[in-house]
Amino acid sequence: MDFLSILLIAIGVSMDCLAVAIAGSITLNEISHHQIWRASIAFGVSQAGMLVLGWLAGQAVVEFIESFAYWLAFGLLMIIGFNMIRESFESEKEKSTDITKGLALLFLSIATSIDSLAVGLSLAFLDSGVVTASISIGVICCAISLAGFYTGKKMGDLISRRAEKVGGIVLIAIGIRILVIEIL
Repeated sequence: MDFLSILLIAIGVSMDCLAVAIAGSITLNEISHHQIWRASIAFGVSQAGMLVLGWLAGQAVVEFIESFAYWLAFGLLMIIGFNMIRESFESEKEKSTDITKGLALLFLSIATSIDSLAVGLSLAFLDSGVVTASISIGVICCAISLAGFYTGKKMGDLISRRAEKVGGIVLIAIGIRILVIEIL
């Protein structure tokens, strides 16, 4: 597979990470460079790792993975999205969801990298190498996530009161989109 194809795939699979980064960062009152980098690296590593897992799984398990992968992504995004909306009604002292650490980061990293799993499976079917693709996709996803977090940080300053509701709704919309695409 040529590098232009890998680049276009990387941009495509990074779009969910971009949306989550923007939505998540606008919901945080303060987000540090450390938090932004931690989440962006986690997203990039997850994209690269899922690509390798998909490649390793190959054709033998494609039917099993296809049957539940999108439901898993949908469920994880629903849980986090509804939790963000619920927390938007709580006082500042009660809020606790930080998408840049813990289970929230783990769930989001997995949910946004399901497409990379499918790409990895495709690479296995094409008998294509995985090293260059996984490194490229991981790095590009990390860079796109960084851009999303910094964009969301700026937007959060502008719309801070409604940011958490908007962020939760965006995550739910991404989950629904994943499910609808799978069903159609």
